[in-house]
Amino acid sequence: MDTVSRRNTLIASLKGGLVVATAYDAVQLSGDMAAPFLQESGFYWLTSLDKPGWKVIIDGSRHHTTLVRPHRTDVEKVFDGDISDDIVKKLAQADEIISAQDFEARLRQLARKHTVVSTISPKHDYHFVSNPAPSSLEALLRRIFAHVDDCSAKVAELKAIKSDEELAVIRKSVALTRHAFEEIRHNLATYHHEYEIEADMTKMFRFKNAHHAYDPIVASGENAVTLHYIENNSRLHKTKPILIDVGARVGGYAADITRTYCVAPSRRVREIHGAVEKAHHDIIALLGPNLVVGDYMQQVDAIMKQALTELGLLVDKSDHETYRKYFPHAISHGLGIDVHDSLGSPRYFRPGMVLTVEPGIYIPEEGIGVRIEDDILITETGYENLSRGLSTAL
Repeated sequence: MDTVSRRNTLIASLKGGLVVATAYDAVQLSGDMAAPFLQESGFYWLTSLDKPGWKVIIDGSRHHTTLVRPHRTDVEKVFDGDISDDIVKKLAQADEIISAQDFEARLRQLARKHTVVSTISPKHDYHFVSNPAPSSLEALLRRIFAHVDDCSAKVAELKAIKSDEELAVIRKSVALTRHAFEEIRHNLATYHHEYEIEADMTKMFRFKNAHHAYDPIVASGENAVTLHYIENNSRLHKTKPILIDVGARVGGYAADITRTYCVAPSRRVREIHGAVEKAHHDIIALLGPNLVVGDYMQQVDAIMKQALTELGLLVDKSDHETYRKYFPHAISHGLGIDVHDSLGSPRYFRPGMVLTVEPGIYIPEEGIGVRIEDDILITETGYENLSRGLSTAL
């Protein structure tokens, strides 16, 4: 499905027939330096454009797409470069490009025949500050249009089902990530610090014109009980497991794979890893089209509670607090443009969805964390493990 088809599908599902959305803005890193830029995934899905500051107007009544070029000073163009209208129009399959100074006038013109406009207003409950672009656009739209609807949920629902073209790109991301893991596993005994593993994976990605899809996690020993440990600066020890959670981003789409390795594991480390490995296998086997998400979650809980019981960590399976102490995160998330891509709050799994399966057991008092994660495509008849062939062995 190309960008035109995506836009048409979205418009057909909305009342009003008009969508106005924005790219994220560039934000400050320090001084006169911008932070590394990652596009708002809904805007990218609709336009394939990964530049900050742009807007898109999708007028379904005319089957017409307008891109709005952000204002850039001559100094900005000298330092950061620029992109031509022809390249942008071809990339986004847009009909026209207008300047930012004409944007509000165009909106007021559209408001004379459209009382409802839809926009993408991504919201989250995390501790960091949101990118200001979506809220700024929404405020402008509310001054001009009678009704402003948030179509974020509909966009998430649509982009949860990956096209063949999207799957081809995801496969490339997964294949590159798998190769990097295989190289690291082969040379594991030669590393002395976490950052050496990160450096080699980064090198392998950049040699293929790819980047990390998220901050890489290389967590040895007790560091692995911190789920998003990203310092990656500790010394490695042969008897301590190393949890590696890394994914490449190729062509705008992410992979997300985790393995836990150890050069000279103790019996206890082998026990814990074996329990996670079995849970990982059993949970993946549950997946398929039309599986009710709620049923999946209940079966996952049963599998993980049994694993914790056999390890002597959970005495009472109704003890939710202890259960969540040792398995504190979700078993799965969507995967696509975002590494934590929304699946659109589905009631059941559908063919074309790509999600992770990532059981983990984390024992702070023992200084051990183990996680195994693969990327799974739901198919018409079952599932496909996109990262199959990468050993889960310790």
